[in-house]
Amino acid sequence: MQAMDRWPKVPAVFGWLELDCRGQWLIKGERIGNAAVTAFIGRNYASEAQGRWFFQNGPQRVFVRLHYTPFVYRMLPLDGDEPSLETHTGTRATRLHEALVDETGNVLLRTEVGVGMVIDRDLTMVLPLLHDGRGTALDEDALGTLMAGSNASGTVLRWGRNGVPVQPVRSRDVARRFAFDPDPRPAPGEPDC
Repeated sequence: MQAMDRWPKVPAVFGWLELDCRGQWLIKGERIGNAAVTAFIGRNYASEAQGRWFFQNGPQRVFVRLHYTPFVYRMLPLDGDEPSLETHTGTRATRLHEALVDETGNVLLRTEVGVGMVIDRDLTMVLPLLHDGRGTALDEDALGTLMAGSNASGTVLRWGRNGVPVQPVRSRDVARRFAFDPDPRPAPGEPDC
């Protein structure tokens, strides 16, 4: 708070910080490898009402360009029958509200934390949880149909004892559907550095 009093008009930063599809933070295209720095960014990662995601660095907001979604989910080892997730920031997600598959096979989940894609290396743990309306695990043809934009099989993602209907989605529609800005820019008249 003292920093805010000393520097109340620090301009926001745009175009420097990115979040890639593996949940890695990048500065000017270079991966940040320091675990303490990435943890600090993760603890101070939030969004504005306009859907712009940022890292709050003291009095300054550093807006984040998202390669896809605001969160990247990692599957955690099974705890009994319950699958569980953790975001790239280390936040545990416990309630699954929505599941989607895009045209390239990315699995997107909306939890109480927010919308995020499942990291590619964990798709092998998610795919066996996809079942058709009869309770049969999806085969390649049914997955292809879902990726093509149709859910004729009534696909569900089994999550513990519950199932969440899976919907097809086009990647180009994800930001609009979930009301986030993947590439924040300064508003007219808004200073930046």
